[in-house]
Amino acid sequence: MGESLTEFVTETGRPGGGNAGPAGEPERTGVIGGQRDGRPGPADGHEAEVLLARARAVVDPVLRAALGSLPGPMRRVALYHFGWQQADGSAAAGGSGKAIRPALVLAAAAALGGPEAREASLRAAAAVELVHNFTLLHDDVMDRDTTRRHRPTAWTVFGDADAILAGDALQALALRLLAEDPHPAAREAAARLADCVVELCAGQHADTAMERSRPGEVTLGETLAMAEAKTGALLGCACATGALYAGAGPADVAALDAFGRQAGLAFQLIDDVIGIWGDPRRTGKPAGADLAARKKSLPVVAALTSGTPAAEELAALYEAPREKEDLERIALTVERAGGRDWAQAQAADRMARAMQELARAVPDPEAAGGLLALAEFVTRRSS
Repeated sequence: MGESLTEFVTETGRPGGGNAGPAGEPERTGVIGGQRDGRPGPADGHEAEVLLARARAVVDPVLRAALGSLPGPMRRVALYHFGWQQADGSAAAGGSGKAIRPALVLAAAAALGGPEAREASLRAAAAVELVHNFTLLHDDVMDRDTTRRHRPTAWTVFGDADAILAGDALQALALRLLAEDPHPAAREAAARLADCVVELCAGQHADTAMERSRPGEVTLGETLAMAEAKTGALLGCACATGALYAGAGPADVAALDAFGRQAGLAFQLIDDVIGIWGDPRRTGKPAGADLAARKKSLPVVAALTSGTPAAEELAALYEAPREKEDLERIALTVERAGGRDWAQAQAADRMARAMQELARAVPDPEAAGGLLALAEFVTRRSS
């Protein structure tokens, strides 16, 4: 397991400790695991682990049934991607992911509508997870990532075309699950999920365009907008979908969407820090993989736009030939330019905003407990 957000901001800060923000801003504190606005946060990750395990237990059968309906070749790729089969079609005991997004659907439905709403949102939770995995299959092809969940990515095993087509099929399965769901919220949920897919595609398009841009051509605002579209949009959609299945009104649905988006941005900020400074034994990816690919992640763009001498040095390093031995120097330069501190402070700020949005829709801390626990989980990760 990772740290709490408070621990993450403190323990992964600059050498010597402390978590002051850039340009002499006051110290930022974590917003989960303690008190904020009188709202208690979960003391540890146990509640989130229980929620994730329960979500996986009830969603996996729906996912397996959906994948089982695919034609043989695409079914094989999909089952491999989910970790349920080896490349040769034999059974595998690998994990199919943490189930954060379906757990958010179920927790949001329970927070606003109780156990009955939670049970009613099961198909919707599976649909959101199918869309998430559709994006993973496509992202791995576009980013040329060779490892996911500690084993070779689907495209490296089956080829680009099969991985892309399997991803397309997962998106179709998601919409079919909602189209066949008799719940009165299913139609609106399907429309919201379709809109989310468009936003995800726009975010991925922006990301690939940024990778073709020179270091000085990308702004921090553009990078934050891209991160919200790529990561925050689906977390927001998951929370909003749960609210729809609970019969919530437009204001509460919008608040939970905003909660998920802000938590998603915090997640992405931490993910980007891990992409540079994470331990390969925990991430399953080579050290400095994002730097080796010259990805313009949030800490990197913050560093590039900091106006410091280190920013100029970083821009030169990013345009230099891609030599593996330069990665440690690049990471140190990002840190000296303030990229690491900025990302950690931003993660805390985004979680504070998420908590404010959650309080609007679910003012009762006990009812909000599941969503609070899951929000903490996405900011406690170190891999």
